Amino acid sequence: MKNQTMMQFFEWHVDADGNHWNRLKEAAAELKMRGIDSIWIPPATKGQSAEDTGYGVYDLYDLGEFDQKGTVRTKYGTKEELLAAIDECHMNNIKVCMDIVMNHKAAADDTELFKVIEVDPHDRTKEISAPFDIEGWTKFDFPGRGDQYSTFKWNFEHFNGTDYDNKTERVGVYRICGDDKNWNENVDSEFGNYDYLMFANIDYNREDVREEMTRWGKWLYDATHCDGFRLDAIKHINHDFIRQFVIEMMLHCGKDFYVVGEFWNPELEACRNFLDNIEFKIDLFDVSLHYKLHEASIKGREFDLSTIFDDTLVKSHPLNAVTFVDNHDSQPHEALQSWVEPWFKPSAYALILLRQEGLPCIFYGDYYGIKGPEPRDGMKDIIDRLLYARQFKAYGEQVDYFDHSNTIGWVRKGIPAVQNSGCAVVVSNGDNGEKTMNVGEERAGEVWVDITHSREEKITIGEDGSATFPVNGGCLSVWAVCEQE
Repeated sequence: MKNQTMMQFFEWHVDADGNHWNRLKEAAAELKMRGIDSIWIPPATKGQSAEDTGYGVYDLYDLGEFDQKGTVRTKYGTKEELLAAIDECHMNNIKVCMDIVMNHKAAADDTELFKVIEVDPHDRTKEISAPFDIEGWTKFDFPGRGDQYSTFKWNFEHFNGTDYDNKTERVGVYRICGDDKNWNENVDSEFGNYDYLMFANIDYNREDVREEMTRWGKWLYDATHCDGFRLDAIKHINHDFIRQFVIEMMLHCGKDFYVVGEFWNPELEACRNFLDNIEFKIDLFDVSLHYKLHEASIKGREFDLSTIFDDTLVKSHPLNAVTFVDNHDSQPHEALQSWVEPWFKPSAYALILLRQEGLPCIFYGDYYGIKGPEPRDGMKDIIDRLLYARQFKAYGEQVDYFDHSNTIGWVRKGIPAVQNSGCAVVVSNGDNGEKTMNVGEERAGEVWVDITHSREEKITIGEDGSATFPVNGGCLSVWAVCEQE
């Protein structure tokens, strides 16, 4: 089977010009040619404004169709442009995975008066006040959309927490009072209970809320014909609901409907427990590996490369791991800043693209560049070379040579179904190095070159299938049979 590769087609500071869906439509054919098989797009639902990235979600049923929050389009474009971009991706055999935000709602249409208990933001199970009244932004009437697509209107009873008292103009973490109303228990244990994250927090203890959100998920699929969902912030959402939601989606959309979750916890055990809880019905982004790549880029030669996959999801659960180098949250100045330094980034991409485990995801910001307060150029040229290697070379048996702290390597021995497949990868975070590796006796006499163009020499495979493959210090080389790229 051909190697599959995903791309996250946005970064936090992509231009808020309403043309992003058009950019995707224009890029689809080239991305497919480069080896991209699926695209993760940003939240398409109406946010707080025309500049909102989509994570400050206002109306889940508005995909850039209604005049709400001062705009018809979203940051990325109109509903019509969204559907045209998805159609173009499908015409190029690219699947589209939609980012969906189900933890909270923002930019309410009006305030309401209700009782809350303030809790310690560092331990949400600890109450620091008696019940008192606040004026909270929790009333959602959607005047621009009315009852089209859904008649459900939100009020404070549908939430269990908020962060702002309009009456006193005071910020805090306020748990909403009510019969049997509390934080959802089956969530991440950080801060005592991490049900609450931001804005007006959706209460999944309520049956009408669970029904409405499930109904919306089915509507979104029917409206867009997307191929999957990326679930945002799922460590904050009742895990039982997530499991049932995914079951309902697969029953409605088909068993091949793909779901990947953002469970941002670097502790491998927490990820394992979550996957157990939801019965392995979705994949997770490998946050553990991301932090290992970040650490390696910071420490340089002090980092032991032979341990790069220790305690990572892709090592323990390769069938449920989506590997990535960076994303919109880890880029500079964002909420989870942990940017992999540029010198190591090509090696990091080799570590996710050229191995057999996991589904790798390319970040738009690494490919095209990022904007914002600390702009960075993209690395399209080197990533394209690695995508070429993934598409045509990285097949077959994998043998690791992780026997040195500063120079590691591995080979993929190739398969008959992909002509001239097979490669030898060498990564250094220290001095110039080399690895003697065996690529198979049947490769004897073949001449291999470095696809990355870091090294100019040609390597002839020995009679026993072995050769010594060099690498520059702090660099990457990917060796494969010499042919026209």
